[in-house]
Amino acid sequence: MEGFSAFVVALAMLAVILIVLGVKAVPQGMEYTVERFGRYTETMRPGLNLIVPIIDRIGHKINMMETVLDVPSQEIITKDNAMIQVDGVVFYQVLDAAKAAYEVNNLEFAVLNLTMTNIRTVMGSMDLDELLSKRDDINARLLTVVDEATTPWGLKVTRIEIKDIAPPKDLVDSMARQMKAERDKRASILTAEGARQAAILEAEGLKQAAILEAEGRKESAFRDAEARERLAQAEARATLMLSEAIGKGDVQAINYFVAQKYVEAVAKLAAAPNQKVLLMPLDTSGLIGTLAGVAELTREALSKAETRS
Repeated sequence: MEGFSAFVVALAMLAVILIVLGVKAVPQGMEYTVERFGRYTETMRPGLNLIVPIIDRIGHKINMMETVLDVPSQEIITKDNAMIQVDGVVFYQVLDAAKAAYEVNNLEFAVLNLTMTNIRTVMGSMDLDELLSKRDDINARLLTVVDEATTPWGLKVTRIEIKDIAPPKDLVDSMARQMKAERDKRASILTAEGARQAAILEAEGLKQAAILEAEGRKESAFRDAEARERLAQAEARATLMLSEAIGKGDVQAINYFVAQKYVEAVAKLAAAPNQKVLLMPLDTSGLIGTLAGVAELTREALSKAETRS
């Protein structure tokens, strides 16, 4: 009985050991490959999984999360024979654990070397100016090439970024001088353009001023002509009235006409710029009589106007 009991205990312990060996817990973000006698049979997903102890074993433990690899700095000769230092970073994710485990040996090393090789190929076919100004195009071309090459490995390359492009110091100095010269050129062009625009605006202002001045002179001449025309019309009417009065035998009208011309002539002589002293013999009594006649003529005209009203 004791021997049988020991056998049962040993059998129970063996069963427990086999169960422990057959139960596998896979963490989240990982996948395990199962090999039976060295041959791949299945892939275990995250969670609790069972295998046949002794016959089956875990082959590879594959990280299914996105992985980042730093691409070390390397020297590259551009299309225009410039030596530059370039480094970068690559992001990839395993989509098929079996392919990643059995289609390539040392997955990270393979991805890293493939990326470095394609960086040299792509950037070596471009000029230095293109490398410095078209970094997005370089990243897109590298992503396309590397992702296509790693598809058989069960990978998906999500991004490739060029971190730094370092030309030689003497080339950097030359580029700085070229940039300064280009900026000085643009500044000179802008200054000249500003001076040209200012001259155009000034000429336009002078033109508008001249046009406005000419229009002002035109308006003033028009108004002067209109004033002279009205004055001439008034004088014509006055002359007509005097002529009618003279035709009727009105002596006072003649006195008014003579007195008006007499006063105008004296005013012109007195207003002469080179005239300092004016000496004229005047018939005082005649002038007073003439003025009295003018006053009498005015009174008669007013009385006639009142009678008509």
